[in-house]
Amino acid sequence: MTELISALQTPHALITLSVLGLAVILFITGALAPELTGLLSLGLLLACGVLSPQEALAGFGSPALITLLGLFPVSAALFKSGALDRLRGLIASERIRSPRRLIALMAFVIAPVSGVVPNTPVVASLLPVVENWCHRHGISPSRVLLPLSFSTVLGGTLTLLGSSVNLLVSDISQQLGYGSFELFTFTLISLPIWLVGALYLVLAPRSLLPDRGNDLDDLSPQRSGYCTEVTIPDTSELVGRSLLNSRLQRRFDVDVLEIQRGGERLLPPLADRRLEAGDHLLLRVTRDDLLRLQQDHTVQLTTQGQNAGSSLNTSQGSGQKTVEVLLPAGSTLAGASLRELRFRQRHNATVLALRRGQETVQERLGQVVLREGDVLLLQAPFDSIRGLQASNDLLVLDRLEDDLPTVGRKPVAVSIAIAMLLLPTITPIPLVAAVLLAMVSVVATGCLRLGELQRSIRLDVILLLGSLTSFSVALQTTGLADALAAGVQQWLNGWPTYYALVAIFLGTTLLTQVMSNAASVALLAPVAVQLAPALGLSPFALLITVLFGASQSFLTPVGYQTNLMVFGPGRYRFLDVTRYGLGLTLIMTALIPALILWHYG
Repeated sequence: MTELISALQTPHALITLSVLGLAVILFITGALAPELTGLLSLGLLLACGVLSPQEALAGFGSPALITLLGLFPVSAALFKSGALDRLRGLIASERIRSPRRLIALMAFVIAPVSGVVPNTPVVASLLPVVENWCHRHGISPSRVLLPLSFSTVLGGTLTLLGSSVNLLVSDISQQLGYGSFELFTFTLISLPIWLVGALYLVLAPRSLLPDRGNDLDDLSPQRSGYCTEVTIPDTSELVGRSLLNSRLQRRFDVDVLEIQRGGERLLPPLADRRLEAGDHLLLRVTRDDLLRLQQDHTVQLTTQGQNAGSSLNTSQGSGQKTVEVLLPAGSTLAGASLRELRFRQRHNATVLALRRGQETVQERLGQVVLREGDVLLLQAPFDSIRGLQASNDLLVLDRLEDDLPTVGRKPVAVSIAIAMLLLPTITPIPLVAAVLLAMVSVVATGCLRLGELQRSIRLDVILLLGSLTSFSVALQTTGLADALAAGVQQWLNGWPTYYALVAIFLGTTLLTQVMSNAASVALLAPVAVQLAPALGLSPFALLITVLFGASQSFLTPVGYQTNLMVFGPGRYRFLDVTRYGLGLTLIMTALIPALILWHYG
């Protein structure tokens, strides 16, 4: 504590601590997008003179960030060329007939792919295939989607390229003067972690994964369908009838959540309420019944940005298609309503309904504030859906029938990816050079068009990681890292080294549950490395402890972006993730510090 008080005597340290506190609040509350929080912090540190422009902006030119920038197009070329079609085929094969077999395939075959390709696009590519497998076999997606996310998280630490967090830690290590990581720096540690984690996923009791039903299961009274809004037109036969005796209840399996009549909201019980022309009904309905409702003339779907009296009976033959889309982590659409976004005009797509896990949305469709993990049912022209596929704000869950990969380029794309991995391993060529050469090669060989290359780059990730490295520099230059490390060291005084690593790992893991893993790393890594001399360990050991603590996130949906991606489609509740991931987290808390001591002790 004395060291911290002494460090805070300088104005720059006080400013840095204040900016740090503001950033933590913004990261936890989500009041600003993470990349905007990072840029705000960077701007404040610059404006207050804590960092020079060269120090603050060094992260945007770091080898790790350029490596990540080049990795996005290479991954996009692999997906476009159909390099993962073999995995799709394995999932769809007749040999995979039970959830446990599918989980084994994910844990032992799909997970290693995430060591080379970032895990977010892996989940995005395989999510529709796994959902189709569930529908074919009559199995709830909630039985298998969490293992898909956890598998890619476990595989994401097999190599340096598996996750943006890996590259961020490498960048921080270089800025702190310890040198950057190599491609396989922590592979010897991550291999047993992956194998133990995979065994847990396969052998964990089925009771840990809930059965939340699926779109084809109409028998469960607690099913969580879509929420949509319909209007009773003047000519409808429902006018003057009660809901109990209406054709709407007899023909369609819907739950009427409320009736909106003018400025009045009528809440259940509603069975004896007589319907009037112009009434707005908020419904919970399955996807199949919603599409049948669309063809019915007794009610009209009232979609955002569309007049209640207009017709929505547009046939598929006229170029319209109905697809599900997911708001992934980091989507800029989250936090605004469909009306505020002018969604229909912006994307040339009509929102038919919304699904939010197990939660019932009790608002009119156009007024619902979107959240990360929401699933929207859209109707749009085919070309508009193609445009959505290139967006980072929406993830199209349905695979289009003629969305065929450029299979003729598959050998070329795979060869480029293999060369990208081999060059820095067997030659003096640095990893960043190999990735840049691979990026140019996928365009030069026609695996990816130039426009597709530009769209594949996640600007939000680049801005976040580039700005967060300024925290590490500020903590070092102001002496706060040394002071905070001294306080932690005093608290850990007398602890065995193993238990000290357990505390650091667990602290990082818990912090990652409430803020982004990249932010957790940026805040904790500079402090952790200062503990190395006292613990008798290499600085790399502490950096890797923080890296795994931020990456092995299995406790909450928001702990890792792939958890959030499967949260909505799996219809999970918040504690479902905690119940399934708690055992794995405890195993990792015991195993990872032991492996780090074995390797660096």
